[in-house]
Amino acid sequence: MYSTFRAILMVAALIATRRADAQSTPADERRAIERTIQMYFDGWAVGDSALLGRAMHSSAHLKRSVEGKFADMTREQYVGGMRLHPRNPTLATRIAYLDIVGPIAQARAEISIGTNTFVDFFNLLKTDEGWFIVDKVSTMIPRAGSPSSGNDAAAPVVPILEPVVDSLRRPWSMAFVGEDEVIVSEKDGDLLRVNLATRTRRPIRGFPRDMADSVGAFGFGDNTGKFDVVLDPGFAENGQLFLAYAASNGRGKTTKVVRARLQGDSLTEVRPILEAAPYTAERVHYGGGLLIGPDSMLYATVGGRLFSEGDEPFWPISQDARDRRGKVYRFHRDGRIPADNPDFGPGSVPGLFARGIRASQGLTVHPHTREIWFTEHGTHQGDEINVLRAGANYGWPLRTTGRYRDTTYKPPAARDSLTDPVWSWPHTVSPTGPVFYTGTEFPAWRGSLFVGGLSRGSLWRMTVQGERVVAAEELFVDQRARIRKVVQSPAGVLYLLTDALNGQILRVRSPAQIGG
Repeated sequence: MYSTFRAILMVAALIATRRADAQSTPADERRAIERTIQMYFDGWAVGDSALLGRAMHSSAHLKRSVEGKFADMTREQYVGGMRLHPRNPTLATRIAYLDIVGPIAQARAEISIGTNTFVDFFNLLKTDEGWFIVDKVSTMIPRAGSPSSGNDAAAPVVPILEPVVDSLRRPWSMAFVGEDEVIVSEKDGDLLRVNLATRTRRPIRGFPRDMADSVGAFGFGDNTGKFDVVLDPGFAENGQLFLAYAASNGRGKTTKVVRARLQGDSLTEVRPILEAAPYTAERVHYGGGLLIGPDSMLYATVGGRLFSEGDEPFWPISQDARDRRGKVYRFHRDGRIPADNPDFGPGSVPGLFARGIRASQGLTVHPHTREIWFTEHGTHQGDEINVLRAGANYGWPLRTTGRYRDTTYKPPAARDSLTDPVWSWPHTVSPTGPVFYTGTEFPAWRGSLFVGGLSRGSLWRMTVQGERVVAAEELFVDQRARIRKVVQSPAGVLYLLTDALNGQILRVRSPAQIGG
């Protein structure tokens, strides 16, 4: 009787997905399946039965061999045995492979914890409610190099957070003048010279007077203030740096990027690079990410500035090449427009490099491919990691991996091809400034992409293969803080900036390095 019912369920699900399959791309399906498996990972990591239950179909069975004896559990038995617990700091997850054929898929998922790895083979099925794990077989094997595998390698190192500087007013960005000397922009405060060794600071005078901040206005949640700061490659000789901030003209606000010279503790020779007019009343989604690319060009992100997509004009702001909002820009460092920038047609705004951006705050360079990766804020879910391409359209708000704030919003049809993200989370993260790790303190992390998150306070380590994120690990889940930016020093030391009224610079440190 049970097998008959299950067969009927499978046939019904296949029929229900036929129409959706015709409208979905392979990349859409892969992302959807990866979100389901990530939900399983997240639930398993902390014993969250609700997350596990959402990832698994009600008919799912879990099978394994225990001491040579076959064991079979229903979803209810498996999920019901879960108990909430702290995430083990040694835990790492990855999807080893994924094979998709229409509305069915098979995946190998691995959860490494301590000296062991749990290997799961999932069968997944797409229903009218999305992708679900419908069956799983599992086993446990010793990790390569662990004591139980006959190797005397040490247990995984557990990183710790070491406060370096505190009492900062929502630090947004940090640029290294040297290993210990940095320039820090406080969103709700000053531009500072900070010495990480002596933990002293000095304000830098001469910041542009048209800056708008949130002090005394909306406070927490207001995006207005100082944003990214990056140094010119020739900073040691010319003292030049680049700043992004929210500017006001008395009638409204917008994102502005300037070049300046730092002489002593003062900014001089301030020159505008980008003024993302129009100035409007909205105080959100400025963007403000800056990067000197591997081509020595200056890249800048500007958000779409609207809180709700229901306020979009018929042809959305981020899609309109004549509107400066919702874009990625590329300039020579003196502000000139590169001759090889993509052509977006008559009337397109100067410097435009890519569009379809909602709210991107951070960019970083892959250490091997030299490609630029950037983060993107969604609405309800829909947070993304993208690889930057000349002329690309990243889809907002024509398409999102999450849900719209305005449930009645119906976007117009796309007029050109849209570029898929390389990763999107199944829940809201609010990702901020990322960095690829190339240091030596944590050898197992080399090549990982680190991304901070504002929502709930999170730090993510993403394992990257080519242009694919194959595993996502959340660190310091028992020490949550809103992370505005992850940065790496010239010597490869990892630092975090916390978004708080009493903001901090935190060093991610190996216990073996304490006192060293």
